[in-house]
Amino acid sequence: MSTIPQDMIGRVALVTGAGGGIGRATARAFAARGAQVAVLDIDAAAAATTVDEVKAAGGTAEAFTVDVSDATAVDDTVRAVVDRFGRLEFAHNNAGVEGEVTRLADVQQADWDRVIRINLTGVWLCLRAEIKAMEGRGGAIVNTASASGLVARPGGLSTYVASKHGVVGLTKAAAVDYAADGIRINAVLPGPIATPFTADLPQEIKDQLTSLTPIRRFAEAQEVAEAVVWLCSDAASYMVGAALAVDGGVVAY
Repeated sequence: MSTIPQDMIGRVALVTGAGGGIGRATARAFAARGAQVAVLDIDAAAAATTVDEVKAAGGTAEAFTVDVSDATAVDDTVRAVVDRFGRLEFAHNNAGVEGEVTRLADVQQADWDRVIRINLTGVWLCLRAEIKAMEGRGGAIVNTASASGLVARPGGLSTYVASKHGVVGLTKAAAVDYAADGIRINAVLPGPIATPFTADLPQEIKDQLTSLTPIRRFAEAQEVAEAVVWLCSDAASYMVGAALAVDGGVVAY
């Protein structure tokens, strides 16, 4: 008999960047608790793989291809999710990129623009569409920021750090705007995670990240996914505007 609570049966969750890593783990975690899951990713094949995994585990999911930095595409996709499932109760805005690994003065403007467009503007666009879909019904939204949304370390990730600080601030502003409407908005701040997102970092930076993490290891994506689903659950009903570090102690230093 499963020990996973089935407290999300009949409810609908949307996850961006769900083609892998934290997003895929979150889609599976929502489905394991009974939610129907809209799997959003810019990579159609990756999204389809996540859907296959959810269905193989007995869950319900459908893939949607979207570029979160495209306002029209985001609005159209969220409407399509509501048309398909009839409603939207939960959303996890997880899509993001790391950008160039170089010190600030050497960052190219094209890369700055790309990272901010996806990591920050993309979250804003998704929030805007999701809130409209939830108004009158309530819901819960979790944005993926980062431990780098609170602190900076040497290593040439200034653009990423700036974008994730922005996500934390945006989360707080949205949370206080919509809490009275029954829409709870929070953020998770992962530390180093063993995903394809970090796999391409230079080994020197990965070693540095490990040394700066008190628990002395990278997290598994599932460890962050469980925090996301908890923040969306009724068990977190008094969590509003939180920046929840799931980071092995990085920001405790």
